[in-house]
Formats: sequence, structure tokens, C-alpha cells
Amino acid sequence: MGRNELSDFFWKKVRANDRISSPMQEEKKNKIDWKPAVEIFTQVSTWIAVPIVLALIFGKMLDVHYGTRPWIFVVLSAIAFIISCYGIVKIVTKYIDKMKEK
Repeated sequence: MGRNELSDFFWKKVRANDRISSPMQEEKKNKIDWKPAVEIFTQVSTWIAVPIVLALIFGKMLDVHYGTRPWIFVVLSAIAFIISCYGIVKIVTKYIDKMKEK
């Protein structure tokens, strides 16, 4: 093979590889993106943890201050549960609507 023939052979192979996708490219096309799942997990976890932690802190503090142990804590925990349920329903509804659009 001469120099031009070798060069032509090389460039034909390069062009052929551009048209044919590699297994890695095919895997990327078929792979489900994990970012939305992490985003939803983070949002739901936040809606669960923040109200409960705030109810714990302020419920205990107010119970000690007013001497009503454990009633303020129980009431704030119930309110935190309701807030958490609302937040989770809100996030899941938004996600479902987003999935219907796609």
C-alpha cells in the first residue's frame, strides 16, 4: 500500500466509524438519566425532615418553657406531619404533570 492508499483507507475507516455508533454511545442513548430521581428524592426528603425536626426542636423547647410536657410537642408533630403530607403530594403531582407533558 502506498502512502495515498493508506491515507484513503484510514479516512474511510474514520468516516465509517462516525456513522456507526459505538456500544458506549448506544448505552448512553438507552440509559435513563438519574438526575430527576435525585432531585425528587431530595425534595421529598426535605419536606419530610425539615417540618419534623422543627417540631421536635420547638415542641421540646416550648414544653419546657410552659411546663406542658408533651402536649405542645405532640401538637406541633401532628402539624408537621400534615405539612409534610402536603409537600409530598405537591411535589409528586408536579412530577406526574411533568411526565405527562413528555
